[in-house]
Amino acid sequence: MARYAMVFDLDGCLGCKSCMIACKQENNVDIGIYWNKIRTVGPNGKYPDLEMYYMPELCQECENPPCVEVCPTGASYKRKDGITLIENDKCIGCESCIDACPYGARSMNSENIAVKCNLCAQKIDGGEKPACVDICPAKCRIFGDLDDPKSEASIALKKAGKNVYRLPDSGNKPSMAYVLTTLKWRM
Repeated sequence: MARYAMVFDLDGCLGCKSCMIACKQENNVDIGIYWNKIRTVGPNGKYPDLEMYYMPELCQECENPPCVEVCPTGASYKRKDGITLIENDKCIGCESCIDACPYGARSMNSENIAVKCNLCAQKIDGGEKPACVDICPAKCRIFGDLDDPKSEASIALKKAGKNVYRLPDSGNKPSMAYVLTTLKWRM
């Protein structure tokens, strides 16, 4: 079975936020809510030696998602392919999953339903890539099956070697990976 995730090449990200717009458009995300945020990190240092990069913040598609564990109704669940989803009709708006997410990737929509990045599961199920991956002008979002050594994501991870980072982990094992080679890793 597949285990879908993304690899983010932070060296290549332009900070254009096309991914944020594509996500909102593809998934009809409410105004004021972002499933996919881009944070500017830096600048750090002194001129002319400044460091800066753009950090995508979204669901980390954890192997052991704490949001699923705490959901009292089973609205939050993990598919066999690694994607964590929310069944809208089961969500009671208790916000337990929002509190449990260590990455701040969930929020409540205007209908009092928990929402988050779903990796564009509707597109993946149709054999396509997530909207944010398709739109990225720098091609710094790399999508694929981490269990397939021939997938673009697996190849990117292998190529990056020791320059692969994941967000802090408390046993939830985030699947998303970040590649940063030109600067120091800073959060």
